[in-house]
Amino acid sequence: MSLVRAISRSPRPFDAERAAEIASAFSGEPPEARDLLAGIAGCAPYLRDLMNFEAEWLRGALGDDPHVRLQQVLSETAAAPDDALPRALRQAKRRVALLAAVCDCGGVWGLEDVTGALTRLADLATGLAVRREVGTEIRRGRLPGRTEDDLETGAGLVAIAMGKMGAFELNYSSDIDLIVLFDEELYGAEAGEARASLVKATRRMCSLLSDTGPEGYVFRTDLRLRPDPSVTPVCIGMDAAERYYEAFGRTWERAAWIKGRPAAGDIAAGERFLDRLAPFTWRRHLDFAAIEDAHAIRLRIRDHKGLGGPIALPGHDMKLGRGGIREIEFFTQTRQIIAGGRDPSLRVRGTIEALAQLVRAGWVPDDTARQLTEDYRAHREVEHRLQMIADQQTHDLPASPEGFARLAAFLDRDETELRAELRARLDRVSGLTEGFFSPARPAASDMPELDADRKRLVQSWRGYPALRSERALDIFDRIKPAVLTGLLASPRPDRALLNFDGFLRGLPAGVQLFSLFEANPHLTALIVDIAGSSAELAEYLSRNAAVLDAVIGGDFFTEWPGLAALETGLAQRLEARPDYERKLDEARSWMRDWHFRIGVHHLRGIATGDEAGRQYAELAEAAIAALWPVVVAEFATRHGPPPGTGAMVLAMGSLGAGHLTARSDLDLIVIYDAAGVDASEGRRPLSSGVYYARLTQSLVTALTAPTAQGRLYEVDMRLRPSGKQGPVATALGAFERYQREDAWTWEHLALTRGRAIAGPPALCEAVEGLRSAIIAGPRDAAAARADTAAMRDRLRGAKPGGPWDAKAGPGRLAEIELAASLLGLLARSGAAAPGDQIAAGREAGLIGADAARRLEAARGLLARFQDAKRLLGANGFDPETLGAGALAMILRETGARDMDGLARDLAHAADGADAIITELLR
Repeated sequence: MSLVRAISRSPRPFDAERAAEIASAFSGEPPEARDLLAGIAGCAPYLRDLMNFEAEWLRGALGDDPHVRLQQVLSETAAAPDDALPRALRQAKRRVALLAAVCDCGGVWGLEDVTGALTRLADLATGLAVRREVGTEIRRGRLPGRTEDDLETGAGLVAIAMGKMGAFELNYSSDIDLIVLFDEELYGAEAGEARASLVKATRRMCSLLSDTGPEGYVFRTDLRLRPDPSVTPVCIGMDAAERYYEAFGRTWERAAWIKGRPAAGDIAAGERFLDRLAPFTWRRHLDFAAIEDAHAIRLRIRDHKGLGGPIALPGHDMKLGRGGIREIEFFTQTRQIIAGGRDPSLRVRGTIEALAQLVRAGWVPDDTARQLTEDYRAHREVEHRLQMIADQQTHDLPASPEGFARLAAFLDRDETELRAELRARLDRVSGLTEGFFSPARPAASDMPELDADRKRLVQSWRGYPALRSERALDIFDRIKPAVLTGLLASPRPDRALLNFDGFLRGLPAGVQLFSLFEANPHLTALIVDIAGSSAELAEYLSRNAAVLDAVIGGDFFTEWPGLAALETGLAQRLEARPDYERKLDEARSWMRDWHFRIGVHHLRGIATGDEAGRQYAELAEAAIAALWPVVVAEFATRHGPPPGTGAMVLAMGSLGAGHLTARSDLDLIVIYDAAGVDASEGRRPLSSGVYYARLTQSLVTALTAPTAQGRLYEVDMRLRPSGKQGPVATALGAFERYQREDAWTWEHLALTRGRAIAGPPALCEAVEGLRSAIIAGPRDAAAARADTAAMRDRLRGAKPGGPWDAKAGPGRLAEIELAASLLGLLARSGAAAPGDQIAAGREAGLIGADAARRLEAARGLLARFQDAKRLLGANGFDPETLGAGALAMILRETGARDMDGLARDLAHAADGADAIITELLR
């Protein structure tokens, strides 16, 4: 559609004489075009001059599609020879500025079209200037090893657009902010010589863009966003820049790099640099300390510019003043900084796009984002009109009545209505953003009364590492009343205070975590709840505070996703990590978040012990299933692909049964099928047996080795054939022979709880078929009972147990699970879970219905107690040392009225189970 046909609005001429002049000059154009041009010229002297200067070109543009005309200007400019480039660029700037202004004022283009056109011109101008000036250095022989063929990539130099240019948001009279870098690796030992030459090229490039001549200028260019601009050259090496950000980078620089975009020169090298810089810009953990950093920057800007105090329209800065454009940008970018490390969808450059992504991710309410987006667009429109008047980089509303009248005419608004609308919009933006950056400080009356002992304890916190900085103290003082009020409301307040003291004492630093609590008050309630429950859980949090990020990640309290979703999610995260070590770290971070989620759900009664046990098992299974192909692929890089069919992982014990506690080890067996292949084929080939033994050791290391993110699980492989004496990986044929010919009864009992969880599907099916055949095979029932009885005797001799031991002792879990495995084996059942095995024994007539019901009831009670106890970390269980929350959880899970009653229930259940098992083994 032509520009003329798309016109939907027009300014009112403020200066009738100048409007009439342009109307006369364009008298041959359609009325709507003539009125639009006259209205613009009557409000903006700068644009009137452009219309006169480019009158012939403008007449042609009015009848064209403006996007086509824009592309034509850019293409013609790109074709200009080097010696004509300064004039060509200035002509392009005039024409694009005129086209953008006419389309903006006429309602032909929206905000993104206007800022996009200006940014495309800036990209082109920067690219042509880089090409010309780097080419000059190449022709003079000053860039070692570079030729004319390197011009397309800037000979390793890249201009990275920052700020509004980086985000495709250039305003009408904007400076362009650039950081110019070069790739030292391209030059090796001659990087110093190359840098000197590229510095000269960069200076000339800036002069070409910035210098004003008879035909105007292109873009005012600012290079001061580079690292330490007072001492560094205008073009610096990428390695040097990266070292600076790693050592000295500040929050405002992280925010600046959100919008960083390679715009000219070696784009590929620029993208690689952004990838290297990502850990600086996007922190792994939620970074709520950025809120206070951003607030401090806002205050410094206000102080420096004299923008504090209430909003007054005359002279108000629409960019930096209260309720202005920068407030919306800070609000958006700070949230991106907080969460972008965990959510790559938030790593976008544009303000409006970022607000939309923050809504999708649950970080900003939809109505808030819609309002800020609307206000941002309106602010930018006012900003553009202010700059169009005289091509000035201004953001100030007019200070005089005449100036306001001109602005109202330019926007075709009633002046009184415009003032009211501006004031309302500025107040609204300030209200939506100020509370986020500047939370209210608690009143002195909010602090609960403390007796002398409690006061001494609280005062001692100032000596802990987490509270040694003034900044940490300041934030903590703001959240302390809520923390203490919650702790003192606990049924055991002194125990809760001591547990919180242990949490605080173990924190290595506090600013990030206290900022997290301040921005998310429900986390304060959670830590109070945990401190009121268990000292060990509180201390765990002090060592692994990053797990709290997951609580506010959006889906912490949603339904359990299930095994398939967990495995897929982890596999995707592992695939995104570039190297093996980072994949292992990612798996640990992922598991820690989900493990904490299960524990919190269990602690708070959102999940029962049975549900939590299943979830812990699915978590471990998903971790192994996703990691196994990663381990195999890494091992194959050195020793070649797995010879034969491959290897699978067989889960045993509690994992095989599908129920783990918060502290369970993993019982695993690795079975392989070399299919007659003697050795692998790779850089360092191995015989098949050695290959799979070392591959198994690699899996164990991947699961158990401590990294920067901790360890995943402890692994026990003693259930493999021949236990410690046998190879760590077992060939399928050897496994079958052993199980059929040499296995002890206890090994067949253990096999009832085996389950394939990772590996080639065909091999998993073969192992499962073998397992089922072994269990279903002929068996001497009397001998099996006798062997099981002997095993029970050994269990009792090894660990007699006690009144609070759910696992060891007559009739406790170890003996019940042993009896359940016997029932499953004799019933020839494929069931792996103890409850299902007891049911299979009942159906096979091996145990009476009443005995089965009582045995399962005893198992359920003891398991629920064990699950709760293991979550709370109560190895040497003493009810007197537990917080009120922990006791309440144990009683809730077991259905007991009090701990004395629970002790009686446990003893009664164990005695009954002991009698039933004794009869079963008779």
